[in-house]
Amino acid sequence: MKRVITIVFITILGTSALLILNNNVTLAQSASQRAAVKASLDKVPSPPWASDDEVGMANAIGNGTWGRCAWHLSQKGAKSYEISHLRSNTMPQSPFGVPLNYEYTPTKSIPYSKHAFNDEVLKSGQPGAQGTQMDALGHFAVLPKLWKGKGAIPADKAKYYGGYMQKDVKPSPSSPLLRLGIDKVPPIVTSAVLLDAQTYLGGGQPMKDGAIITAKDIEAMIKKQGLEWRGILPGDVLYIYTGWSDNWSDPDTAKTYYTMGPGLSFDAAKYLQKKRVTLLALDNPFTDPAAKGMIFGKAPPAKGTPPGLPFAIHHYNLAVSGIHQIQNANLKALAADKVWTSCTMILPLRSKGGAGSPVRPVAIGVPQG
Repeated sequence: MKRVITIVFITILGTSALLILNNNVTLAQSASQRAAVKASLDKVPSPPWASDDEVGMANAIGNGTWGRCAWHLSQKGAKSYEISHLRSNTMPQSPFGVPLNYEYTPTKSIPYSKHAFNDEVLKSGQPGAQGTQMDALGHFAVLPKLWKGKGAIPADKAKYYGGYMQKDVKPSPSSPLLRLGIDKVPPIVTSAVLLDAQTYLGGGQPMKDGAIITAKDIEAMIKKQGLEWRGILPGDVLYIYTGWSDNWSDPDTAKTYYTMGPGLSFDAAKYLQKKRVTLLALDNPFTDPAAKGMIFGKAPPAKGTPPGLPFAIHHYNLAVSGIHQIQNANLKALAADKVWTSCTMILPLRSKGGAGSPVRPVAIGVPQG
């Protein structure tokens, strides 16, 4: 009996020691992360930006954000997470873009050689509008008055981020973007915050179509996830997991994903401008909320949407705040492991004058789940 008690005591003692050790490691990591954040703050540039600015909140990227990123890279147990979906002809495709059509060609060779090689051809499609993709600031502009769908679009009156006009950005119908194109975006290397809206707003279930994430919701999730000590910092990337990506399947037989989805409220877009977020990405198709039928004109935009701007989040982020966006982020694994903060790296293709780009974001952080 004494031997059993001794073994149990030693086991409990050993478990307690391990818990204390793990707790001390966590406290040490927390202290060092706080120090890294504190050291970064005076290194992150603040607005106003230059008068000829073309990158918006991406001006914050630099030594400060790289330092915060480096902290995560150096942590024991850190993992790399893919934030993009696999691209294919059969994935869900945007109704606002030409579907991708890759042709996979036969194996080839070179005469009088032993070489054999393979390739593929993109026969049609808009790579920057399909799959996990990033919007350039020049992707959206605002017209001075409502266009009713008849007659020529008054594109010459379109106004873009920074006060640029159509003549500055896209002077002719066939012109690439001369300003605010995806080629102007710097490599986005910074700290990222992941907010788990499925857990904290959806009760553990994917958020419904048309559901909105408000500024108060963002602040509540920051508190519930233990991130009050840092909040959202200037230069951060913000990832929001809604669970809508459960509707992403390949092949896309259900045809549900791209017809509707949850999204950000207009007051939340204003909140993120004040926080100086560099980039926003949700696991949804539009960033904006879209109730069933909305994108086909059969349902109204979300409550609080300004008149004439059904995609008000696109408008405000791209044409007002200068916050870049990624649609169709793959955040499920990151959320499952509770990687609330990470180093993220986002590099769009340098397509001259492009309004968007396919992108392969990655996040590197320590699992806490």
